[in-house]
Amino acid sequence: MPHYQQLGSIPAKRHIAHRLGGGHKGEGIYYEEVVTVGGFGRAYSIVYHLRPTTRVSKIEPAGSVPFDIINEKTLRHHHLKSGNMPKVGDPISGRVPIMGNDDVILSRCRPASPQQELFRNAGADEVIFVHHGKGTLHTMFGPLPFRECDYVVIPRTTTYRIVFDGDADLLVIESTGSLTVPPHYVNPDGQIRMGAPYSERDFHGPTQIAFIDKEEPTPVVIKDGQRLTRYILGQHPFDVVGWDGMVYPFTFNADDFEPITGKIHQPPPVHQTFEAPGFVVCTFAPRMLDTHPDAIKVPYAHSNVQADEVLYYVRGRFGSRRGVEEASFTLHPRGIPHGPHPGTIVASKDAKFTDELAVMLDTFKPLLLTKQALELDDAGYPFSWADG
Repeated sequence: MPHYQQLGSIPAKRHIAHRLGGGHKGEGIYYEEVVTVGGFGRAYSIVYHLRPTTRVSKIEPAGSVPFDIINEKTLRHHHLKSGNMPKVGDPISGRVPIMGNDDVILSRCRPASPQQELFRNAGADEVIFVHHGKGTLHTMFGPLPFRECDYVVIPRTTTYRIVFDGDADLLVIESTGSLTVPPHYVNPDGQIRMGAPYSERDFHGPTQIAFIDKEEPTPVVIKDGQRLTRYILGQHPFDVVGWDGMVYPFTFNADDFEPITGKIHQPPPVHQTFEAPGFVVCTFAPRMLDTHPDAIKVPYAHSNVQADEVLYYVRGRFGSRRGVEEASFTLHPRGIPHGPHPGTIVASKDAKFTDELAVMLDTFKPLLLTKQALELDDAGYPFSWADG
């Protein structure tokens, strides 16, 4: 979780009356909302609203999110080319699921229009990786600017509207478990350790309150699993005068990742960025390559024994792979070794630096492809090592 933050007006103690003030008419209190993780046993934030958050005038079904898993008859590597997917929908409705399991779903989104309604994911933390674009995430915690190559981390049940300045191209990760900073990066005092590939300075949360005082019917679309429900609230939910705590949206930019390198090739865990039950997220950032005179500069062949590995290629030249392009996915499932393509070991011998940027997930349950993913598949990829 990010560090403790406090914004706006809050009372001196938790769970005491926060008296109305600041120009609002009448007597009374602001309404406290406690946002918790892990029941009441983990991180939390306390938010103060002008009106009760429980006022609902209507509930109606809003459809469902298709997740059309296909049952493959063979186990094989996949290369999915998603860079030319058509622009459809908005930042919510335009999401196209590519692969997933019980712990995580990966989707691509190339929105054609602005977000239509406020949205809340009740069943998953979201990580929106901004491949291209910039804009602002609007929530009750305040506006959060984001830029290209940001991970925008949105805790579950956070109501939001995402607004882009121009076009956008996104990778969306939905995690059914809580997303955290890897515990081994954190010292016993709760601070990110020296030697970790980032620090608290690299995590950016909201910096100001954007109070909206509108007592009018406001729709919010809520997603839980594949089901969508539309709640009509009695007021705009961003009627917040202040909050404090450790549960709030934040950004981390992939170019702020500080790669750990060595004399010889370092294993993928040195690239770990986030952790959740069932999977990890890694950032392969531009970095110096190995310095031993006989070092092999590309990853060694690897047999996945207990994890499926998916890479999403963002930019740069990928030294161990031929044929991948921007917005390619490669999926290397358990049970089949994978490694550098023929010729890449020799080609990398004199390289000192790699400019590649990629997002990787390792999942402990098998990743299942969707019908939409197979439409992007390079059927020849499993045989691309054959001439080595």
